Amino acid sequence: MRILVLGAGGVGGYFGGRLVEKGEDVTFLVRANRKKQLEENGLVIHSVHGDYSFQPNLITAESSAEVFDIVLFSTKSYHLNNAINDVKPFVGDQTVIIPLLNGIAHLNPLKQAFGEEQVIGGLCFIETTLNENGEVVQTSKAARLVFGEFHSKETERIKRIANAFNGSKADFVHSNQIERDMWHKYLFITVMSGVTSLIRVPIGPIRESDGGSAIIRELFEECANIMRAYGAPISENIVDEHMKSIDALGYKMKSSLQRDMEKGSLVEGDHLQGYLLELAEKKAITAKLLKLVYQNIKVYQKMQQDHRNEKSERLSV
Repeated sequence: MRILVLGAGGVGGYFGGRLVEKGEDVTFLVRANRKKQLEENGLVIHSVHGDYSFQPNLITAESSAEVFDIVLFSTKSYHLNNAINDVKPFVGDQTVIIPLLNGIAHLNPLKQAFGEEQVIGGLCFIETTLNENGEVVQTSKAARLVFGEFHSKETERIKRIANAFNGSKADFVHSNQIERDMWHKYLFITVMSGVTSLIRVPIGPIRESDGGSAIIRELFEECANIMRAYGAPISENIVDEHMKSIDALGYKMKSSLQRDMEKGSLVEGDHLQGYLLELAEKKAITAKLLKLVYQNIKVYQKMQQDHRNEKSERLSV
């Protein structure tokens, strides 16, 4: 199958690279600057599961190429609209879109852009980043991509996709309960990114501080209550299970949102915490901790926007 990976960053670069390593036909859709960097240095993966480097097949949004069978949508939520426009020329009637974004809010825009039947469910668990040389650095054992048809359907296309994904050094998992899995991931990342970005330290010091685990659990309960009121298919014991996962995380584990804040980058707070608060408002649910988390993110966003405006004004003088 012909696979297009949107981006060659920490997520797309890693999972796409592992598929190339296995021998699959993979192309990366990248920006011009990233294309030049990769043409000069190749795509390099440093991983606890083994290093790998190669010269990738690359295209940009302006390139001409035949349509692809699969598109791995590995972009940040704040780039979603631009990414949809970039991908459209390479999507045919039978192309399958597999989104790997955090959260849920991206599903409707993707279905509206490409059609209800062409979008299936997807998510990933991985701690990865790009270093100063543009190399993918993956540092923990978790490197799992989950995919599946909505409504637990078993189709011929999902069997072909599973066959293409099987056998790589990354963990590609076919799920017949992908809606539940995506909501579970949404719950986990909303809380994990929320507490680490609010307190500005890794999960370990928060978890082990006096009262820290209780605050984490309370935020989980708030978010789970909103999801249940909305009708999300989450398990009854999901908060207990997620607390076990929190306890199992490495002491120095940081969320990607926290790392983005530390770098002064754009963040996904609107897509994660903000969207969940919109659902809470529709159901008249109070979520004080979640509001505090989101307020912190909004203040950060405002400060970063003010900084960009000041920089722009200086350059225009």
